[in-house]
Amino acid sequence: MEKERILIVDDEADIREILLFNLENAGFEVDTAASAEEALEVLTPSHSLILLDVMMRGMSGFRMAEVLRKERKNMVPIIFLTAKNTENDLLTGFSAGGDDYISKPFSVYEVIARVKAVLRRSSTPAEERKESSVVCGQITIDMSRKLVFAGENQVVLSKKEFEILSLLASNPGKLFSREKIIEELWKDAPYVLDRTVDVHIARIRSKLGEYKNHITNRSGYGYSFNEN
Repeated sequence: MEKERILIVDDEADIREILLFNLENAGFEVDTAASAEEALEVLTPSHSLILLDVMMRGMSGFRMAEVLRKERKNMVPIIFLTAKNTENDLLTGFSAGGDDYISKPFSVYEVIARVKAVLRRSSTPAEERKESSVVCGQITIDMSRKLVFAGENQVVLSKKEFEILSLLASNPGKLFSREKIIEELWKDAPYVLDRTVDVHIARIRSKLGEYKNHITNRSGYGYSFNEN
């Protein structure tokens, strides 16, 4: 079985070496980069996940994630590594397209567990879905190719945004509380806040443009997808 390949991006050599050693011992192929700029040069489609430091000289990890998501349309899973751990930092990380967030100092066992959890979530077979596509109102979701169309236009979503929209659109009219969305889509990340869901929903609605009202919010209850 082919090993999954991870890219470590951190400007501290000691951290790169510790992560490299332990992830290779855990059975992964590992590449490293000392800066975001270098990482953007060495990143290939064969990489299954990026461990990305936030505070680096030059381009920050948040900025690198934004470049990948917005400019390169690259949805490779990203786990941020950072000494920051406030609510705003978490929201910034998720808004930039991150899939998980680990605060420094960290346990290598925690890192390995989080890496495996994110890879497990990102590799769920499309066949597990009952249908290959969902058409709801003016929104079409191609489950197998992970593509979204609003009217005639393709909408580029991050992996988590795609999962949230798919969950809502696959159950039109059903109300999902923030807690339920977290339970469904962040099973391995118990620290996720209700506000994180709001940030993702706001980004989805913004990207849907004139079709944003397909996603509705009932104060005190949660979110639902309206076909009309």
